[in-house]
Amino acid sequence: MASEQHLVDYICEQMRGAGPIASRKMFGEYAIYCRPKVVALVCDTQLFVKPTASGKAVIGTPNEAPPYPGAKPYYLIENRDDADWLTRIIAATAQELPVPKPRKKKAGTTPTEPGAPGPSR
Repeated sequence: MASEQHLVDYICEQMRGAGPIASRKMFGEYAIYCRPKVVALVCDTQLFVKPTASGKAVIGTPNEAPPYPGAKPYYLIENRDDADWLTRIIAATAQELPVPKPRKKKAGTTPTEPGAPGPSR
């Protein structure tokens, strides 16, 4: 069962204290970002947090499950209503995760200034 935007919005609101939170729809489900880092997924209406030692320290003994078939296990978070606890987990997870590497530009493209003419042929 695909997750719905209103559920994702609620979950994001619960973790707002961890910093800038955003969601993005991907393949019918959602990725949740804290700063530029993906910290969690919402799949089939369930919240999965990326596993980190810091997150585990906040959770205690986490339930682990893959968010989708073939995925590595994430921490399955069943208590989405405790905003303080969820904020601590997300803040700890975001702090530990590395900043994503910048995407490489596609081969064969040249950067241009806005409004500048394209490459000559």
